[in-house]
Amino acid sequence: MSQAAHAWSHDLATPVSALAIGAHPDDVEFGCGGVLAKWAADGCTIHHLVCTDGSKGTWDVDADVAALAARRQVEQREAAARLGGANAGEVRFLEHVDGELDSGLTERGQVALVIRELKPSVVLGHDPWKRYRLHPDHRHAGLLAVEGIVAARDPHFFKEHPVPHHRPDALLLWEADEPDHVEDVSAVVETKLNALLAHESQFESTMKAVDDAEIERFRDRIRTRLAELGEPHDVTAAEVFKLITSL
Repeated sequence: MSQAAHAWSHDLATPVSALAIGAHPDDVEFGCGGVLAKWAADGCTIHHLVCTDGSKGTWDVDADVAALAARRQVEQREAAARLGGANAGEVRFLEHVDGELDSGLTERGQVALVIRELKPSVVLGHDPWKRYRLHPDHRHAGLLAVEGIVAARDPHFFKEHPVPHHRPDALLLWEADEPDHVEDVSAVVETKLNALLAHESQFESTMKAVDDAEIERFRDRIRTRLAELGEPHDVTAAEVFKLITSL
């Protein structure tokens, strides 16, 4: 283990429940599919919240975007089932138009309500402060995860909600420029890959894979990336995050 890696925290205790908040269908599987699969295998209930409808996730200029959005919900539910198995929890969709997500008060209230209703011990989401991020939905979804926790934890935010406030124990942000927490996902790499491959509508656009050979190359790219993340920490595969526990 490198000297810098010693400063990192490692492997949270398996929470009772976790809520992963993604901008689009498949973002959760890319960002934290490994740790969700690991926790689910150890008894954690895994919930998903997807902020947009994913309707722009294709290179086909003539695509039926309503049909694509419906298909992506089916794919996301299947991916969540593959990750969570018997401990797969709820899959919620806010259904904001892909590419048009905002992080205003209305959207913050929607996320806070889900956190209050599902009562996750750990929330996971995009790091909204990643430098040079191009996709606005990822930035706004990250802000909604962060700001939704603040709103969900305090009783005087959104007092119209029909459920009491809830404070999670920890927040894990993926895609972080300055990660400081590592999760060993060596035992669940294939589960993560299996969940990613539930998103069949994304094979061409996101995964650059339209035949069996290209799908295998995609799988190899993910395996290689997880191995690279794990190497400084002496594990064969890892996912890394910014950990925030002062919630």
